[in-house]
Amino acid sequence: MSAAVTLVDRGIGLARRSATATAGALILIGFAVVAILAPVLAPYDPVLPHAGAVLSPPSARFLLGTDSNGMDVLSRVIHGSRYAFGVALPSVAVAVLIGVPFGLLAGYRGGLVDEALVRIADAMRVFPSIILALAIVAVLGPSLLNVVLVIGLLDAAVFARVVRAEALALRAGSYVDSAVAVGNPVRRILLIHLLPNAIQGATAMIAIRAAWAVRISATLAFLGVGIQAPAPEWGAMIRQGAEFMVTGQWWVGVPPGLALILMVVGLNLLGDGLQDVLDPRRRAAAR
Repeated sequence: MSAAVTLVDRGIGLARRSATATAGALILIGFAVVAILAPVLAPYDPVLPHAGAVLSPPSARFLLGTDSNGMDVLSRVIHGSRYAFGVALPSVAVAVLIGVPFGLLAGYRGGLVDEALVRIADAMRVFPSIILALAIVAVLGPSLLNVVLVIGLLDAAVFARVVRAEALALRAGSYVDSAVAVGNPVRRILLIHLLPNAIQGATAMIAIRAAWAVRISATLAFLGVGIQAPAPEWGAMIRQGAEFMVTGQWWVGVPPGLALILMVVGLNLLGDGLQDVLDPRRRAAAR
């Protein structure tokens, strides 16, 4: 009970400090409710074809119409929110679990470890992320697990660079010198003295990078190398809908496109608001 009260109090505090973050959080809460209750909210099975209802326009029976396979578009859009969260959350978790430790160690140690991390990150930035993701997923195969791993690995360099920059600034502090002087092991210095302070910038970026993960996943599916049909993934649905847009069947591609845009906007609003709250430099500039 006390944990729930604490969570509510923090949510109220965030709402007071950033209207932008609040708006983004409300959008994401709405999508989360839809994703959790998808089997209840969806009027039909998202991969069930309806005989004689191919490309049916919106009606009382099919509120958003059906696609070229006779599947209910509304049901597929609702279940698509599960795939969006199913890519965004684990891929960001992979990126954080890999990038934060490497960035922390490189920033504290310096020398060859730091130089190697910087060069690897620079090498990954030379090529556009979508091209790298497209090539790797094409080689590994179009599955949800492969998409999550590829996006997480590509994004790990972003978190590593942010944490490294913070660790570089913090390691020169007197409290780090004091911790070393009293004989603290490196593990304790990293986890107790540096990580809580160096993680703030990475924390503020989580929502922004989750939005990037959703976009990349949808792009891969749109290009035919991501999550494949008949899975109700928004990018794959948009790809299918694009084929019929010129012939007037707009309902196949527009609803998943709007859902994708709204979720990305919500994540970006939350991320931007969190950066305003957590980054003291942005708070000072806002004043």
